[in-house]
Amino acid sequence: MAAKSPADGTPRRPVLSVSARKIKDNAADWHNLMVKWERLNDNGFTMANKIVNMKISEQLQDNKLEIACDNSAAESEKPTPKYNQELDNCCAELLETLKHMTKIQLKMEKLTSTTKAICDLETFHHGAGNCTAPFFHTWPTPYFYDVSLKLSEMYKKELQLKQTIVQEIAHSADQDLMMVYLSSWLYQPYIENSSKLLLEAMLLETGHRQC
Repeated sequence: MAAKSPADGTPRRPVLSVSARKIKDNAADWHNLMVKWERLNDNGFTMANKIVNMKISEQLQDNKLEIACDNSAAESEKPTPKYNQELDNCCAELLETLKHMTKIQLKMEKLTSTTKAICDLETFHHGAGNCTAPFFHTWPTPYFYDVSLKLSEMYKKELQLKQTIVQEIAHSADQDLMMVYLSSWLYQPYIENSSKLLLEAMLLETGHRQC
């Protein structure tokens, strides 16, 4: 039986192994949350697209009715706009999608806070400015927090944009503006292309991906 090294008797080793395991779990959670977000984004775009199409169709129909009324009836006899149950259902479903995306973004913030706590714990155990061996391959512990923070900020800004879109898309009468809302929802301008690279690098570093 091999003799234990003196380092095995120090209290730091269990803390390091727990911290490394937690960071590895966080990386997997980031992957799962980003996959769920994309699925919800696709669902939300489908609903937003239906809303825009119905709004444009309504506007065309209203224009035809106005022309017909101008030609055949007095102002007081113009028909009142009809309540659109399907439009209301799509708006409700889009709002529900936004609620799920909000929960995901909050979980992303929690992952970032957890990673920050691990960094603080490592600093406490080893002292500020002291270099420690990487948990996995090459990344120093603070880099996991840097990546988490970058990703979290991207999704936070994107969620704020989506909140605006949900509030405005069903009430806008400007077709060009509705198309901008639709395009913005689909292409997610605040989630940079680097987000996928950051995620893949983190998965590779923690052993979830193989070279």
